[in-house]
Amino acid sequence: MGFMDAIEKGKEVVRIEALAVQALENKIGKEFAGAVDLIADISGRVVITGMGKSGLIARKIVATMNSTGTASIYMHPSDAVHGDLGMVRPEDVVICISKSGDTEEVVQLLPIFKRIGVPIISVLGNRDSKLGRESDFVLDAGVEQEACPYDLAPTASTTAALVIGDALAIALLERKNFSEQEFAMFHPGGNLGKRLLLKVEELMVKGKDIPTVVNTASLHEAILVMTSGRLGAACVVSSSGELAGIITDGDLRRLLQKNLDFSRMKADDVMTKNPKVVKNNVLAVAAIELMENFNITQLIVVDEFRKPVGMLHLHDLVKAGLSPKNDV
Repeated sequence: MGFMDAIEKGKEVVRIEALAVQALENKIGKEFAGAVDLIADISGRVVITGMGKSGLIARKIVATMNSTGTASIYMHPSDAVHGDLGMVRPEDVVICISKSGDTEEVVQLLPIFKRIGVPIISVLGNRDSKLGRESDFVLDAGVEQEACPYDLAPTASTTAALVIGDALAIALLERKNFSEQEFAMFHPGGNLGKRLLLKVEELMVKGKDIPTVVNTASLHEAILVMTSGRLGAACVVSSSGELAGIITDGDLRRLLQKNLDFSRMKADDVMTKNPKVVKNNVLAVAAIELMENFNITQLIVVDEFRKPVGMLHLHDLVKAGLSPKNDV
């Protein structure tokens, strides 16, 4: 096969599989809706089984369902008859995936499923198969042809089965009103989890580590406080402890450019008044977006009395894996 032949073959495979997926739209009907209702109403889990490449598709559907609020497990057909059938309970529902619908390892499980009393949903390429006849709901994943030139290797058919599984998972997500926040709970290590779960109070410097000076303090004292910290800034507070302003490294650089005598200056002579602030229960991603919008690297965290309870630095947010929303 030459260079151009490989390109054309790749495009042909994409065309065949795209047509197989497109054809599924007209197959989504009452049985699909019935399957969604069945799964949504069970008190147990979805047990998905399939042999060979169908088993690999089953595992991916399990992962998708688990992450979108539908508790699921994969059961290998061969392992099932050697003890794993113990994971199947009457309150569950079983999804069987098979191109032919006559996969021996899966078909042999049907009488046992019937004895357990668990309902069966099948994702099949042949509705008139043994599995099709024994199922409560049949989801048609049949294809006109495989991408394999010999029409043997499961390619378009496994893609079709995968899309049916995705359709089920997302329909169930909508049916259960599964929220973005719930999704994040199952993905605490991912970007979405961090965006929706991580709050300012978990990343801010707090207590004695907050660089703070009173507004009447000398500029020299303020610089010492800034230097002792690692945030490149200091909170300036009034005698009652309320936030009065902030002094940053940038403020000091601008002061030096003016060639002024600042030996007698006080903190409130240099500070930026009314700095941007956040509350400690705000999502950390909102804080980083505020920093981006105003081109600042520090944020003061205040309580309901506008007293500093923490300070955030952009570097700590980035180190935690956060980025502005439009960069995620």
